[in-house]
Amino acid sequence: MKAFVFPGQGAQFVGMGKDLYDQNPKAKELFEKANDILGYSITDIMFAGTDDDLKQTKVTQPAVFLHSVITALFATPSEDPEANKPGMMAGHSLGEFSALVVAGALSFEDGLRLVSARAMAMQKACEAQPSTMAAIIGLDNETIEKVCAEVSQLGKGVVVPANYNNPGQLVISGNIEAIDEACARLKEAGAKRALPLKVGGAFHSPLMQPAKDELQQAIEHTEFHEPMCPVYQNVDGRPHTNPDEIKQNLIAQLTSPVRWTQCVESMIQDGADDFTECGPGKALQGMIAKINREVSAHGIA
Repeated sequence: MKAFVFPGQGAQFVGMGKDLYDQNPKAKELFEKANDILGYSITDIMFAGTDDDLKQTKVTQPAVFLHSVITALFATPSEDPEANKPGMMAGHSLGEFSALVVAGALSFEDGLRLVSARAMAMQKACEAQPSTMAAIIGLDNETIEKVCAEVSQLGKGVVVPANYNNPGQLVISGNIEAIDEACARLKEAGAKRALPLKVGGAFHSPLMQPAKDELQQAIEHTEFHEPMCPVYQNVDGRPHTNPDEIKQNLIAQLTSPVRWTQCVESMIQDGADDFTECGPGKALQGMIAKINREVSAHGIA
């Protein structure tokens, strides 16, 4: 069974989406609609901005969302629409919004507005409290979870598991001092690497509570529909089609870990054997290959 998956923040690159804009009139129309909705030319930043421009959370998230949705809608093979139709979808963090739009649970316009609101709220939360994330490589989840809990009790701030990307790679998130302490302890515990990430905040941690409160208002006032296929959501790694459940899971996502490994394992268990990454980069393909090498994972040809 085919599955579509959508990347999150970090997959962006300058020039992303320009080929689609230049070659597909329908894609160009949607790009221009996005410029109108956002009130600025995000296409200028995507196509010809600087890396620093594109790395701003308030820009990155709408840009990745836009590229991902348009890729899924207009760059997937169309010779046999039914044969290429996915039976399930999932997105990594921000990518969950892309999945919900392509699955029909959200309109494009509402999805973009929510992503923009999410990005602005997260950027404000990042600026209010210095925080960061780090990737822990080569250590079991239980040890990482235990060390995070211990460090959080020391009074140096909070540190929690944030992204269960694949076996052997778990990203932690929290206050800078707590992250530094956790990284040191995790190296002592046997981690092959503990790599600080170049991000401006502690995504998917309790430090995102102000952003969650702000986004909750926007989500609760947005109309959601039943998707055309199950969407496997980050908070529990399970399939969802009920609009009310989907909304509550989206709200919870900002302060909850991204259970990507669990999402992919659940999708495979439910019949997925062909994963197509829709959007910039190849990060999800690499993660899926490390989760299960028996399935196919590729981008848009």
